[in-house]
Amino acid sequence: MRTSPDKKILRVLGGEPVWPPPIWVMRQAGRYLPEYREVRARAGSFLDLCYTPELAVEVTLQPIRRYGFDAAILFSDILVVPHALGQGVQFVEGEGPRLEALDGMADLQRLSEDLSHERLAPVYETLDRLTRALPAETTLLGFCGAPWTVASYMVAGKGTPDQAPARLAAYRDPDFFQALIDRLVRASIEYLIRQIDAGAEAVQIFESFGAALPPALFEPLSLRPISQVVGGLKAARPHAKVIVFVRGGGQHLARFAEAGIGDALALDWTLDPAVILPTLPPSLATQGNLDPLALVAGGEPLRKGIDAILAAVRGRPHIFNLGHGILPETPPEHVAELVDRVRRNEDR
Repeated sequence: MRTSPDKKILRVLGGEPVWPPPIWVMRQAGRYLPEYREVRARAGSFLDLCYTPELAVEVTLQPIRRYGFDAAILFSDILVVPHALGQGVQFVEGEGPRLEALDGMADLQRLSEDLSHERLAPVYETLDRLTRALPAETTLLGFCGAPWTVASYMVAGKGTPDQAPARLAAYRDPDFFQALIDRLVRASIEYLIRQIDAGAEAVQIFESFGAALPPALFEPLSLRPISQVVGGLKAARPHAKVIVFVRGGGQHLARFAEAGIGDALALDWTLDPAVILPTLPPSLATQGNLDPLALVAGGEPLRKGIDAILAAVRGRPHIFNLGHGILPETPPEHVAELVDRVRRNEDR
């Protein structure tokens, strides 16, 4: 494992308040950066970019060079897991991911029971290269999608506004859908273990579609599978730190906290930290939660948003971040202002 006398994010994930809070940004390597767009144009397909270690390392490092974030997150995609299970996956320019949709148990049985680590070998190589390329104080993050979110893509064959195809499949064919979730739990544990072994010091689990689940389905399809993934990873690699991000899951955060699921809970932008944080254990690390559109807007909305979060999190372990991924139209200079304003609170 990479070591450093002061990895602020790892300190926070261990339950230590750090001031000013360390900062990184979801999707910090992305289309808002001109240097990313240049590499993306050279790469060919999006999957080629994910599976070419030299290029994946470069785009992972770009925001670190520009802004000095306290963490670098592996450049990849949550859909490499279904791809490594044998499902057809491609990214269509201007449309997003397209998969060979699963329509029941017969389709699931045509996929592999186990991940193809040969297919994922470039991802592990990217992590290994990053351990040598990153500044010593920068925490290296891996990630995966939560089983429900990944299953939603696998069933619909694409992103959908309300994940209706996956929800309908869960109602109509619960045996098939549970089998899919179970396979993704096993695959996610194995994938995250390999990421830790390749050099990741912490990982984030992205439940991007948590808001689509009704109460009756949230526990079996989101909370329990995430708990199983975290438990499986920590059983195999007890030192691994885990951030859990459930977009739209604010009403369930206390349940995650009570169950001890994850070392940190990430907040989406719809939550008021001044309201939600007092309901969580003071030693539990949190992350978030600036509105990505406030970062696009800049000016007073950006400054007020930053200051409100800082006021709410002072004295507790917190990682400053957005409440979801950075948007492509974000001006890079606004990101520089964000980092500067957070860090200028050192003496306040």
